[in-house]
Amino acid sequence: MDNKVYNLARRFQNKYFGTIAFRIRAHSNVVADHINKDEKVLYVFCGQKGGSNREIFSSCVVALTNQRIIIGTKRVLWGYFLTTITPDLFNDLKVQSGLLFGRILIDTAKEKVAISNLAKSSLKEVETAISTYISKYKTNKKSEKEESK
Repeated sequence: MDNKVYNLARRFQNKYFGTIAFRIRAHSNVVADHINKDEKVLYVFCGQKGGSNREIFSSCVVALTNQRIIIGTKRVLWGYFLTTITPDLFNDLKVQSGLLFGRILIDTAKEKVAISNLAKSSLKEVETAISTYISKYKTNKKSEKEESK
């Protein structure tokens, strides 16, 4: 599974080479280790976790699966950081485009997660992937509620 996450992250980085992200393989391994057997990886991208464009040493890999959004960061010496966002906690998505880079802000019920230093050309693809993912989830939940009535 880690090869798939890494390959998708690397493909994103090669396609949008202006995106600042380092140690993609290590971050991809963190994400892959936390993917359950029944989860399917839908989309992967990389960037910097944090709201500032000056934070260039907090690279992460973000994976959209059929169950959740997973953000993984491997620490330099030992350990890692992992953030999981279930679609039911998702509130809003904001895209910010600057002179050279862009930023995605994911607003959840508990916190706001920012992925910055994305190539400006990647913003539309990332926004579309997340928006489509969330709208499919919300539509499925709505139809399940109607069926249960």
